[in-house]
Parts: sequence; C-alpha cells; structure tokens
Amino acid sequence: MNVGKIFCVGRNYREHANEMKAELPTEPVIFLKPPSAIIHPPEPIVRPAFSKELHHEAELVVALGSGGRNISAEEAPGCILGYGVGLDMTLRDVQAVAKKKGLPWTTAKGFDTSAPLSEIIPADPAHPVPVFDLTCRVNGIERQRAKTSEMIFSVPFLIRYLSTIFTLEKGDLIFTGTPSGVGVVNPGDTIEASLGGVVSIEHGVTEG
Repeated sequence: MNVGKIFCVGRNYREHANEMKAELPTEPVIFLKPPSAIIHPPEPIVRPAFSKELHHEAELVVALGSGGRNISAEEAPGCILGYGVGLDMTLRDVQAVAKKKGLPWTTAKGFDTSAPLSEIIPADPAHPVPVFDLTCRVNGIERQRAKTSEMIFSVPFLIRYLSTIFTLEKGDLIFTGTPSGVGVVNPGDTIEASLGGVVSIEHGVTEG
C-alpha cells in the first residue's frame, strides 16, 4: 500500500505514562512521522551518530482504507483497512533535550528507520476492532506485553478525534501508542515485536 500520513499517539497506556513520569492525557497526544521513516524486515534500524540513547516502543498500527472529515466513532471501524505491528523508535536523549526546551519531537521521532512496520493484515468486517496481545522482545528477552484493549483512547476514538483535525485518507497509518517496558537498544541488538503471533517483525540495530 502507498502510505500517506503517519499519525502517532503518545502516552496511550496508563503504565507507560507512569514510567515516563508524565501526566495521563485528557485527549490524545499526537505527533507525526514522515513516510520515509518506514522500513520493513530485514532492513536494519540505524541509530544516528548524533544520538547515544535509542529506545524501542512496540505499537499496534492501524491502516486506513478510507477516510474523510468528522468521522463518528460508529463510522470509524468501516474506515479500517487492516492492522500491523510497528516500532516507534525514539532517540530518547534527543527527545529529552527537545522537551526541556519546549521544542518539537520531530528529530527524535521521525529520523530514517524510526518506523519499522510489518505487513498489514486485513480487518475482519464482522470484527473490525479486535483485541491483540502486543509484545516486544530484545535479544529474546521480553520487555513489553499488553492487550490493546488497555489503551486509554480506543481505535474508533482515535479515528474520530484525528478526523476532527485532519482530513483522513486511504493509506494513512495510526501508530496507536506503546505500553510500559520501553528501553534502550544498542547496535548489535535484535528487536522482535508481535501482535499475538498473528503478525510480527524482527530487526537488527546498527549504528549510523
């Protein structure tokens, strides 16, 4: 599929907000990644030379098959083309500096190779918003595990909310947020992320 806009949701799991020492959001925290950030297995994740602290964040990714403006929560499931698993790779040291200065996170979140993405599995029209087990392992050791039903803002809510701000289009992606357990990965490490074994990705980490 041709990817359009990549919407990302911050702090969408309670325990992740807690581990980041951040307030629970009362509305979604949204940022963007460029489509050029996407890679697919077995392409490596590259930690840029200007960062020394790269973190993994495993996420459920929603691919839209249709869109529009001011979509209702009831209409939202009909916009879903399918689902995948992705990694919102984050330069945590770069992000920390940006937060301290009140600057955008674009460099920390949108660098090349920052959006590893699996294949998209089609949504079931009879059950368009299923619950997945989301997991992440680094070098075979589990670091993240959650059910997507634990998200603070559900998939239909996110589609509705985003459509009040942006025109949603076929090919847009929503990285729906990460659960707790995020952490550092280093060159030579291997990251695996999975949606209940239905779809998964595996990437090595290298240094740029």
